[in-house]
Amino acid sequence: MKTVLLTVDKKVDKEKIYAQAVDILNQGEVVAFPTETVYGLGAVATNEEAVKKIYKAKGRPSDNPLIVHIGTMEEVPNYVEEIPENAKKLMERFWPGPLTLIMKAKRGVLATSVTAGLSTVGIRMPDHEVALELLRALKKPLAAPSANRSGKPSPTKAAHVYEDLKGRIPLILDGGTTGIGIESTVLDVTVNPPVILRPGGITKEMLEDEIGEVLEPTPKEQELESTPKAPGMKYTHYAPEAPVYLIEKNHEKIEQTIAKLKKEGHRVALLAPSNYSATSADYFFPFGDEEDQKQMAAKLYDSLRACDKTDATIILATTTSSEGVGAAIMNRLFKAAGGKFIEVPGTE
Repeated sequence: MKTVLLTVDKKVDKEKIYAQAVDILNQGEVVAFPTETVYGLGAVATNEEAVKKIYKAKGRPSDNPLIVHIGTMEEVPNYVEEIPENAKKLMERFWPGPLTLIMKAKRGVLATSVTAGLSTVGIRMPDHEVALELLRALKKPLAAPSANRSGKPSPTKAAHVYEDLKGRIPLILDGGTTGIGIESTVLDVTVNPPVILRPGGITKEMLEDEIGEVLEPTPKEQELESTPKAPGMKYTHYAPEAPVYLIEKNHEKIEQTIAKLKKEGHRVALLAPSNYSATSADYFFPFGDEEDQKQMAAKLYDSLRACDKTDATIILATTTSSEGVGAAIMNRLFKAAGGKFIEVPGTE
């Protein structure tokens, strides 16, 4: 299959590009497009055969549910049994935006592959011009996980999508680099108090300002959930080719660990905040200023992907604060590392 990459900007005939994308989607194919979080791989959410093509292109496990993207709030009742009061408040406050709400799905409307056999569905309204224009031109919901090979770092640029899915999908809409850089917050509003199933740009504190108490399990606690209600809960995700290990942000311990690994023959890549001082790592990928969590989140996946352009045999990623957006950063790092911390010399 030939993969076409079309740039959507002010210099081109956008209506013609959207019409082409809509035609492809209506033919039961998939299209990659940008959102404010990461690039998504979309298929019409009511078309079972089309949705299956998402799983095939990504190599995604079939028990991993998909998020449904819509272009207007008025569409929500088409796909859910009821909209809880908490959900209404959050939709008014945060949509369009990086918040996915888990609600009870209407039976027989969405493709069964979207919900992975669950009675619930995650719905969001993305805050990106290209995504919204596409959805409104299509006038149908799009099931859309991140547009990457399953398990790899999510794409924040069209080039990332092309690297992963060239020859596997027909069309990529290039809308530039995404702004937030990590996937949406996923909140289950079918329970009380609501539970964050995946942290993102909308933080626990922001949610609680609107609706009161919200629970946020740690990544370790989420691992105990055998039936995932949301993407990213069950499998190792966001990982480059070389194994990733977490390490406490302590300069002395990091440098001791790097020295030990290099002595063992490893080539070491280090992911740490920009203000980390000189390191003996073979490769250093700063992912933003530690005081600016939004910047760290935006650069995280790009840094993880950059590791694949090196000959590093092991990647160390420093931990960060779990406050605010830090919870989302730590969630992604924990998943990329499969929960593994490196053994630091002298701490056995």
